[in-house]
Amino acid sequence: MQETLFSNRVKRPLADRLRPKKLEEVVGQEQVLGEDSPLGRMLKTGRISSFILWGPPGCGKTTIARLIAEYTNLYFEQISAVFSGVADLKRVFQYAEERRATQGKGTLLFVDEIHRFNKSQQDGFLPYVENGTVILVGATTENPSFELNAALLSRCQVFVLNRLNFDDFEELLQRAEREEGMKLPVDEEARELMKTVADGDGRYILNIAESVWAFAQEGEIFDKDKLMKIIRSRAPVYDKGRDGHYNLISAVHKSLRGSDVDAALYWAGRMLVSGEDPRYLIRRLIRFSIEDVSLADPNAVVQAIACADTYERLGSPEGDLAIMQLVAYLATAPKSAAVYKAMNKVFQTAKETGSLMPPKHILNAPTKLMKSLGYHDGYIYDQDLEDGFSGQDYFPEEMGRRHFYQPVDRGFEREIRKRIDYFDKLRAEKQRERKAKKVDNNQ
Repeated sequence: MQETLFSNRVKRPLADRLRPKKLEEVVGQEQVLGEDSPLGRMLKTGRISSFILWGPPGCGKTTIARLIAEYTNLYFEQISAVFSGVADLKRVFQYAEERRATQGKGTLLFVDEIHRFNKSQQDGFLPYVENGTVILVGATTENPSFELNAALLSRCQVFVLNRLNFDDFEELLQRAEREEGMKLPVDEEARELMKTVADGDGRYILNIAESVWAFAQEGEIFDKDKLMKIIRSRAPVYDKGRDGHYNLISAVHKSLRGSDVDAALYWAGRMLVSGEDPRYLIRRLIRFSIEDVSLADPNAVVQAIACADTYERLGSPEGDLAIMQLVAYLATAPKSAAVYKAMNKVFQTAKETGSLMPPKHILNAPTKLMKSLGYHDGYIYDQDLEDGFSGQDYFPEEMGRRHFYQPVDRGFEREIRKRIDYFDKLRAEKQRERKAKKVDNNQ
């Protein structure tokens, strides 16, 4: 009896027992391991070069590296950038050189979380990758474009691994059932919930399955409620300082710009649930209110500032509602980037035109010299006129009139468009009147 209990205690975890023994057993990564894929062709020819595996947790990065080493008869050396330093790397490279010299055997060096190495540490790989001492296989959950230096990236191909989908999870659960020799004691709804909370992570769903078998009493079938009692709340995969952060805020922006209120609420909610600083999200929403909504709805920035004030007063979780309310407001507001585009045109024109002076008639003349030079001569005070509009030209004389701001025919900017058209028409009439008056005076 004691021997049986002891053997149960030391039984290998289910995820480890189900680790694929050959590449064909890896699920969900056909785009990388298929015969026509770049990696598949490398395996077919037997000529393996260094590469980076980029994908979420639990998608098979370590397994793929280990199986490739076996497939190509390379010595498999594994280190983690979290726990290893320069001394560990030197030891690995020394042994790899000795192994190649004495045994004629190459080394596949698998570096888990390679993005954790700093830039100078990454540079340390370069000579050993270039001379073939090691075939480097790096694994990262972060975008290699941001986390790996250009020199190392130029020497490695990047293969993108997928999150596992529901079909992949079903395949894993069926393998688990064959391994355990029994059906998983969950109803269909709970089985689907397992796939949802696993969030693309194959290792995690197998851990859930193992927990279910451990907790279920004989004849018991878990429903959703029972299942949730043994599943600890799992925050979505997200790193506030890395790629996930920028991907989600981009999704918020694009959904808002596309006036998809439900998608915008979803992505904003994802960020808040994942632990994003609400103040960061509010700052981005304020920016959106003036860049993408702008004068199509002048109240948008007022709502955004009110949201910021509300959150500072309430904090989370009460203040989260103000954020979601602002998201819904901005998503459904009319959009215009006309002022943003006008700003860019103005900045570019200002750089191109240099130090042109304003026309003299709009310059103040506080001294006699300035008056003698024509400053303020001919200026018309618009409010003294019956229609409150002089139609004078305010651009530099050398430059002529320019049109920077082009309001869209949406929201409040539709009214602004009418005003601009009115002023343009009235300006043209005033200028014709002044020219005609000037001709009469000359005669």
